[in-house]
Amino acid sequence: MLKKLGKIFLTRSTKPFIFHSEYDNSLNYLDLDNLGLYIHIPFCRSICDFCPYCKTVYSKEKSDIYIDYLLKEIELVSKQSSIKKEITTLYFGGGSPALIIDRLDEILYTISKYFYIKDGIGIELHPEDVTVECLKKLKSIGITKISIGVQSFQSKFQNMLGRKFVNLQSLSDSLSKVKFETVSMDFIFALPNQNYLDLKNDIDLAFDIGANHIALYPFIDFKFTKSPISALNTKEKRNLYYSIIKHCIDNGFSQNSIWTFSKNNSLYSSMTRENYLGFGCSATTLLKEQFKINTFSIDDYINRIENKLLPTSLTTRFTKRQRMLYYLFWTAYSTKISEKDFKNFFNCSLKKYFGLEIRIAKLLKFIEEQDGIYTLTPKGSFYFHYYENFYTLSYIDKMWGIMKNNPFPQKIEL
Repeated sequence: MLKKLGKIFLTRSTKPFIFHSEYDNSLNYLDLDNLGLYIHIPFCRSICDFCPYCKTVYSKEKSDIYIDYLLKEIELVSKQSSIKKEITTLYFGGGSPALIIDRLDEILYTISKYFYIKDGIGIELHPEDVTVECLKKLKSIGITKISIGVQSFQSKFQNMLGRKFVNLQSLSDSLSKVKFETVSMDFIFALPNQNYLDLKNDIDLAFDIGANHIALYPFIDFKFTKSPISALNTKEKRNLYYSIIKHCIDNGFSQNSIWTFSKNNSLYSSMTRENYLGFGCSATTLLKEQFKINTFSIDDYINRIENKLLPTSLTTRFTKRQRMLYYLFWTAYSTKISEKDFKNFFNCSLKKYFGLEIRIAKLLKFIEEQDGIYTLTPKGSFYFHYYENFYTLSYIDKMWGIMKNNPFPQKIEL
C-alpha cells in the first residue's frame, strides 16, 4: 500500500502508466544529447530458470537469420539522416552475445555507418566465453568493456541457480593476458541463506582475479519464471546491503551506483543513460517523449522487419512529469542527481517540480545536498532499491510476463 501511495504522490495522479499497441516508424533521435545504443542478442547455451530476460537456446541457423534482420532493423531506424550521430556508448546484452562473435564485426560496421561511439563498447559474457581467443577477438573489433555474469563463485549458490562451476584459474589467466578498460563481474545478492561473508568472499575474489568493477544485482522472484528460489526478507537484505557498502568503501572501492562498486572509477552501465536506441527483440528505446519496447517473439520480430516495419510491440507517451520521474529514477540509480543536469535536460528547475519531495528525502536522511548535487545515503540507497523492486515487479513481472506469451498485446496498464 505504501508503495502505491508513493507512486500516486510522485506522479500526482491515480492514473496508471499505459502502454499502447502503436508506434512511430521513424524515431526522432537526431537532436538528442548523450544518446546511447543497446543491442539484444537473445541466444544462450542453456536457459537459467531465474533469468527474466528474452532468450532462447542457441542454434547457428536461427542466430544467423536473426542477425540478418537485426542489421535491417538498424538500417530502418538509422538511415533517416546522412549525418553521423555521436553517441556515448554501445552495449551488447543477452543472452550470451559472444555466441555470435563471428558476426559482431558486421553489426559494428553497420552501426559505424550512422554513429560515432564516444565512450566505448561493452558486452556481456558468460564465464565460459572468457578465453584468451575470445577476448582477443573482442578487443580486435573494438570492444572496450566486458561484463562477466558470474552470479556466484560458491558451489552452494551455483547449484541453487543451476549454474556451472567457474574455473577461477582459467578466468584469471585469460583476464591477465587480454586487458580491457573495464572488467566487470556480476553477482546475485540476497539469495536464501546468503550472508556477509559469502558476498565479501565473492567481491574480494573478483577484484583479486582481474575485475575492476562489480555489480551486485538483487535476486527478484519473478512470477513468470520457473525459479523455485525465494529472496531474503527486507530486514536481512537491508543488513546485508549496509555491510557490503561498508566493506567496499573501507577497501577503497568507489560506489558508482546503487549496486556497483569499482576501482579507479571504472564504469559499466547500460541503464543510466538519458536517451537510448534499442535494437533486437525485447530491446527498449527511450526518447525525450516516449518509451517503446520491441516484441519478444523472434519470429514476429523477423516478420515485421521483412515488411519494412519496426518491431515495436508497445509504446507509452510520457507526460512531462512522467518523463521527469523516469529521468530521476535512473539518474538516482547512479546515487547522484545534479540540479544543473536536470535543468539542461528539461529547461526547468528541479526544485520547482520536486521541492517537497527533496525536503522529505532530506528529513528522512535519504539524501544529502552539496553545491546542487543530491547524493543518496546508504539508507536512501537501500530504500531506492525497495521502490525499484516494486517498479521492477510491476513493470517486468507483469509486462514481460504478458509479452512472452503475446507478441503484440493491445494495451498494458501498470
